[in-house]
Amino acid sequence: MLETLDRWLLQLGIFSSIVLAALYVYFKISYSYWEKRGVFTLKPKAPFGNFSYSLLFGKNPEYEVTEFYKAFEGHRIGGLYRFTNPSLLVRDTDIMKDILVKDFKNYFARGLKFDEESEPLNGHLFSISGPKWRNLRVKMTPIFTSGKIKTMFGSVVECGKELHTSLQKIVRNGETIEVKDFLARYSTDVISLCAFGIQCNCLKNPNADFRNWGRKVFEPHFRQRLTSILNILYPSLVYTLKLSFIPKDVSNYFRKMVNDTVEYREKNNVERNDFMQLMIQLKNKTLGAVENNDTNFPVKETDELNSNAPFEVTMDVIAAQAFLFFLAGFETSSTTMTFCLYELALNPDIQERLRAEIDTVLGKHGGNITYESIFEMEYLDKVVNETLRKYPPVTVLTRECTKPIKLRGTDVTLEKGVQVLLPILGLHHDPKYYPDPERFDPERFSEEEKKNRPPFSYLPFGEGPRICIGMRFGLIQTKVGLISIISNFDVQPSEKTQVPLAYDKNALVLTSAGGMWLKLVNRQDK
Repeated sequence: MLETLDRWLLQLGIFSSIVLAALYVYFKISYSYWEKRGVFTLKPKAPFGNFSYSLLFGKNPEYEVTEFYKAFEGHRIGGLYRFTNPSLLVRDTDIMKDILVKDFKNYFARGLKFDEESEPLNGHLFSISGPKWRNLRVKMTPIFTSGKIKTMFGSVVECGKELHTSLQKIVRNGETIEVKDFLARYSTDVISLCAFGIQCNCLKNPNADFRNWGRKVFEPHFRQRLTSILNILYPSLVYTLKLSFIPKDVSNYFRKMVNDTVEYREKNNVERNDFMQLMIQLKNKTLGAVENNDTNFPVKETDELNSNAPFEVTMDVIAAQAFLFFLAGFETSSTTMTFCLYELALNPDIQERLRAEIDTVLGKHGGNITYESIFEMEYLDKVVNETLRKYPPVTVLTRECTKPIKLRGTDVTLEKGVQVLLPILGLHHDPKYYPDPERFDPERFSEEEKKNRPPFSYLPFGEGPRICIGMRFGLIQTKVGLISIISNFDVQPSEKTQVPLAYDKNALVLTSAGGMWLKLVNRQDK
């Protein structure tokens, strides 16, 4: 009996030793990938590679990427490992230019892996690649031209007026309020009106149905956090497990709402100046000629991006793009406005200069926010740019190498399938490009200062053919919201204002932890 047990234990020990030895050899070989190619790397830890903190504590891995950017100082590129999969972090702005523009044909994929069959809302412009992305980008280009945005501008201004009215009702004697919630409700009103043609009145009713469903998208939950982490670290597993950021009930709500809206408009011949109407025109092939000012789209197309396969704008395609419009317009704009008000509260001299410009320009336009007045506010543009520099909503851009290519100025040939990380937050806080990067200074975006910086050192919306297609609309929405507040209120820090800020490392985009509490004083009361 004892002999049998000893023999079994011996066999178990031998088997365990073989397994451990095999794992050691496997990880040793896997973690020599960058070393063999002469790329500086940080020591990985099996089995997680360089991302053990994110995986063990369930945090957004994009914050780790920012730390890696600092750790690779002095190097143009650096090697990382997601489990055993190699990733390349890029610090050099010339290489970033190649990846995003010059050699776009080698990096057109984001590397995101979503199953569109199990969740149709995943099929939006941000996540898809290849011919489907190209066809959809071409079709959607006319939707976001200056002319089309101008037709929606009146709706944005009306929401700005309601933002002012709603704040004025509650602001008494310098009351401290959580501004992120108000700005999120303003953004929701803008998006619901301009994208879906729905007057949801979230500023009047914080518990409006559309607001509650939108809030549910961004409520942290295990499945969302798992999907977020795996999309950076192991994208193929997201596809295999059929994971999605979008809860199923949220998906059902948005798809039904889009379907009902389209059916109602087509049945009753209803037309409106909004995103939904333009998507209906795409579906019915009645959208006018492209106002072709999307200069970022590649002139020379590649085999991977060309396809003779027919591409139809279906109801699910419309729903996916409308959902993306909601996500991008809601969260990024409200977050940018929130951080901007925070900095203006801490820098009253900048706030006063901005207010003086707003007063002057609005005075030329009869006190009204007009489309033309937005572009006359040069200092406002600098303030928003500096906010996006210091607080970029998307802190990391990902690309996937789609065919082997040698990196400029190196002996490194990147292989197909390797993930490329462009750390935007790290780039925007690099003192080499932005001295004293924690200081809020809108003059960094004077024409003279911009000329002193290398191109591609400022990438809040990405760049090249995959630059954010809704960038101009997002900026308009953001500026109207800021004008509506700054022209009517003095923004000040309160006893609940965090200095310095702490970030919510569970959030999908850069977000302050614990909300944003600021004091608003009605200018009429000063």
